Amino acid sequence: MAFMQGDTRSLLEDVVVAVLPLIILLFFIKWLFFNAPLSNKRLPPSPSRLPVLGNFHQLGLLPHRNLRSLAQKHGPVMLLHFGSVPTLVLSSADAAREVMKIQDLMFCDRPDSSLFRRLLYDGKNISVAPYGEYWRQLKSITVLQLLSNKRVQSFRKLREEETALLVNRIRALSSSSVPINLSELFVTLTNDISCRSAFGKKYSEEGSGREFKKLLKQFLELLGSYSFADFVPWLGWVDRISGLDAKVDRVSKKLDEFLQGVVQEHVNKQEIHLGGKNVQLEHNEDFVDILLRIQKETTHSISIENDSVKAILVDIYAAGTDTTATILEWAMSELLRHPNAMSTVQKEIREILGTSQVFKCQGFSTDFSNISVLGHVARLKLVCIIIPTVVGGIS
Repeated sequence: MAFMQGDTRSLLEDVVVAVLPLIILLFFIKWLFFNAPLSNKRLPPSPSRLPVLGNFHQLGLLPHRNLRSLAQKHGPVMLLHFGSVPTLVLSSADAAREVMKIQDLMFCDRPDSSLFRRLLYDGKNISVAPYGEYWRQLKSITVLQLLSNKRVQSFRKLREEETALLVNRIRALSSSSVPINLSELFVTLTNDISCRSAFGKKYSEEGSGREFKKLLKQFLELLGSYSFADFVPWLGWVDRISGLDAKVDRVSKKLDEFLQGVVQEHVNKQEIHLGGKNVQLEHNEDFVDILLRIQKETTHSISIENDSVKAILVDIYAAGTDTTATILEWAMSELLRHPNAMSTVQKEIREILGTSQVFKCQGFSTDFSNISVLGHVARLKLVCIIIPTVVGGIS
């Protein structure tokens, strides 16, 4: 039996050794001849690329530094190829202004991604929906209904409550010798605020709450993953072998089941408390209530289906949790690196809020009118936390 297994393994190795050079040769010929017409187009400067991989190998482990080096050599507007996907890289304010503001209609569509389609309800959310009437209506709903000044102020009390819980939790932990993990506390803070704003309640660390946070972590990791099918379509089978496809299917199914349960819970609540009437007290509305109310209205030119509601909730939650926690973490890191700035901010806060051992947020100005130094810190981090924009194609 061992002898037969050895023969089988040897045979497979011989087949691989014989076939692999032929496959590589065919791919090289395809790359050499099928990419030739690009030379007739007026394209931005581009570094040399490898067959199949394109410029992936030039990103390295520190892509931001390697991209800077490439930009210094090829200019502020350069063309990279990630697999078969041409990608425009901008590294100057003038170039970014030209593409994102002056020529924005030419570059407004989002890159097509199989991961995004499967995780984000086939592009029914705001972040990856193609530019058009549907996207414009979603943007209008988000700006005027979900994130208006009036709506944001209506959630002020819950933000104050969660911030007070955070500060008091840090005070309690500081009395022991155990190091405090601010990153986890910031994620918990933004998670609880986002849950209460979007779903009407927060999920604890026990039971379903812990599973939900674990699910969201996996979801965000998948959004930042690379799929072979997106960059080299004929290598899509690698995603199946690596387990990426199965993980995407599992996470998207679980997340959809959770969100469907949240939506159904709100529908049942409205039917029980309001007798099925299309009435709702606005000051008690969370995002699900607002979207369900809009779903029943006939004033919009598009149909807001349940998948659209869930897709918008994913957008709001993911953006409100991960981005805010990251900004808080980096702001605290920079303050720790600059003790003088930290001391100045602490002094200003104590002068305004006092030195009471019981932290209360009530009365704390949210427009930074009375806290100039802390306001500058917040604005600086909003400017410094730059999220790169990828234009996945050339018109």
